[in-house]
Amino acid sequence: METKSRTEYSARNTTVALVSRLTAIVMGYLLRVVFTHTLSESYVGVNGLFVDIIQVLSLSEMGVGTAITFALYRPIAQGDTEKQKSLMLLFRKFYRVVAVIVAVAGALLIPFMDVFIKDYENVEHLTLIYILYLINTVCSYLLIYKKTLMDAHQLLYIGTFYQTMSWVLQDVLQITVLILWHDFILFLLINIATTVLCNICISVRANRLYPYLKDNQIMPLPDKEKKEIFSNIRAMLMHKVGTVIVNNTDNLLLSAFVGLASVGGYSNYYLLIGSVRQMLNQVYQGITASVGNLGVTEEEGHIRQVFEAAFFIGQWMYGFAFICLYELLNPFIEISFGKQYVFPEVTVFILCLNFFLNGMRNATLTFRDSMGLFWYDRHKAIAEAALNLGISLLLVNWLGMTGVFWGTLFSMALTSLWVEPYVLYKHGFHQSCLSYFIRYFVYVAVIGVGWYVTDFLCKELAALGIHSVIQVLAARLVVCVIVPNLWFFIIYGRSREFRFLLAKAKSLAKKPH
Repeated sequence: METKSRTEYSARNTTVALVSRLTAIVMGYLLRVVFTHTLSESYVGVNGLFVDIIQVLSLSEMGVGTAITFALYRPIAQGDTEKQKSLMLLFRKFYRVVAVIVAVAGALLIPFMDVFIKDYENVEHLTLIYILYLINTVCSYLLIYKKTLMDAHQLLYIGTFYQTMSWVLQDVLQITVLILWHDFILFLLINIATTVLCNICISVRANRLYPYLKDNQIMPLPDKEKKEIFSNIRAMLMHKVGTVIVNNTDNLLLSAFVGLASVGGYSNYYLLIGSVRQMLNQVYQGITASVGNLGVTEEEGHIRQVFEAAFFIGQWMYGFAFICLYELLNPFIEISFGKQYVFPEVTVFILCLNFFLNGMRNATLTFRDSMGLFWYDRHKAIAEAALNLGISLLLVNWLGMTGVFWGTLFSMALTSLWVEPYVLYKHGFHQSCLSYFIRYFVYVAVIGVGWYVTDFLCKELAALGIHSVIQVLAARLVVCVIVPNLWFFIIYGRSREFRFLLAKAKSLAKKPH
């Protein structure tokens, strides 16, 4: 197999992942527009709610994927095929157990549908719809575990390609079904079929790349290594519990306390914000395996330098995206889904701020997970989840929908924003994290100035006679693209991180392809 440098693998993985996510965003947007205009508000809300319930059920995955991926980095770097076989056998057993647990736990929730849904009686075939969502999730655990081996070998782009093709096929078929028949059941059956097809394709490709996956002679892992993996799994379970409660209970709270219509409105914003988040996250997903390889082969000083460059990229990307989302979301929602779905500006600001703060964590999380440091801050995840749920329940009765989003913001600020970098610097880089926080506040201040200037100019567009929603959206887009990036370049054009990344880009461009 052709061997490339970490930079080349990262560039290829990131490029394919970005194209994939952009394709998914465009297709997902078209699907959401058709979905909103062909089915009732209740179905829009049910879609968002059941996705969140399934995410909660997926806690039974326990972070096995992250723990196994970390365990694979060293044997891959050392060319230890036997150890890779043993780890993949363990992984396969885990995922089969997970599929059974999700199926059983999901079935046990069926009698309690009226607890999760305030407007239960407004949706036909609700139980069948939920069962189809559950089947799709169970199917997603079958065979897909082999993708992890490709990802750990820095071949993320292969699995991403198959997933993208399946998403496009799925969205085209679902759009056709919605337009012609308005049939939500058939819509979900297509989802199941494409999930199974994608998993089969990835499994076949993995078997061709790594024929030893089909070997029957596999040595079990030593007890010491199993114990270490189980410890990492327990740590990742705590992280996953926290993440799911923080990120996937908003729809549950909105449905229970406000109603399905609010879930439908939030789902539109979540689609757009989530799509941008997923696209930008591909940059970090694309470098994860390379960071894992870096962590087992390089000195701490070099690892920290790469981290600072990744953090710099993140603040530019997420700062720019934050500004664009705040200025463009409401006119875009009005054009796409209707004025009745538009949220107040203060709600949009909180959603965008949560997006930005989460994005700024990605560099830290990527290095923490790739270096296997998730054990040290495992209790943070539970504390954040408890704070999020408690604050959201307190504020939802006072502020309604906006209170739920404030709960997410406060819980993150009180825990993740400082604990995660502290753990990375103490246990990964073995030095004080003071330099990180100084850099963080400088980045936030620069982004704040860029946002203030951009927002001022966007609000002045009315004085130029720009009033229609489409004109406002187009004019704001031009302002948002030019002003923040020009400001960032003026501030950072001569910085060490910018020059480091520029040198990497030039080096990559000179390599023959």
